[in-house]
Amino acid sequence: MASGAELRERTKAYASRIIKLYSHLQQTHRFDDAAMVLGKQLLRSGTSVAANHREAKYTRSKADRIAKFNIILQELEESALWLELLNDHHMANAEGLRQVLDETNQLIGIFITSMKTLHSEQGDA
Repeated sequence: MASGAELRERTKAYASRIIKLYSHLQQTHRFDDAAMVLGKQLLRSGTSVAANHREAKYTRSKADRIAKFNIILQELEESALWLELLNDHHMANAEGLRQVLDETNQLIGIFITSMKTLHSEQGDA
């Protein structure tokens, strides 16, 4: 499993990929309202993953950290939806979208595992 520092860099890199994807959408679909709405939703949810991960470092308890990781999972699931819709409607490069969606799913797996570990440390497993 990724260390805290590795995951910090990975979520930051994920946010950067989302920003690049949104910038590309702005350049290629600026007059396509649907693409821009989906892009803005993706920009918000995708970048919040890194922000919430950084905030999780400063939680006061394991319960607070679990709650923060739950928010991260919600944002990742939301990001996956926007990526799938962009792909389904051919609004961006399919291979690029698949790569970002793959990273989204990998991050979901990492945070689910982290939450299970935190639950077991609390005796909630």
